[in-house]
Amino acid sequence: MNIEELREFCLQKKGITEEFPFNETTLVFKVMGKMFLLVALDKWETGQQAINVKCDPEKAIQLREEFPDDIYVGPYMNKKHWNTVKVNTVLSDKKIQHFINHSYELVVAKLTKKQKEELKNIN
Repeated sequence: MNIEELREFCLQKKGITEEFPFNETTLVFKVMGKMFLLVALDKWETGQQAINVKCDPEKAIQLREEFPDDIYVGPYMNKKHWNTVKVNTVLSDKKIQHFINHSYELVVAKLTKKQKEELKNIN
């Protein structure tokens, strides 16, 4: 999965924005203003393709144990709720998309009732 495929996959979801709130190299995807995926573009360009995604805390630990070389606690991220996932390794694009969907769904589940209604009404 290249960066454009990743962007297209994320941007096809409802309520998505992409921005650079931290610096010019950290691309952040948000749903209704809440982060669900981060990409360090400077590392991506040097062959260290990885994304940061939210994850259910128990599942996060399980995935880190199952794929210790490809899923781990990322720097500057809350290790309980976020995983760094290497892209273009043993993990298939379908698996990466599953992790992105899981992150999106976790964030949507925590939105306020008003935000969920707004999201539902987006075409």
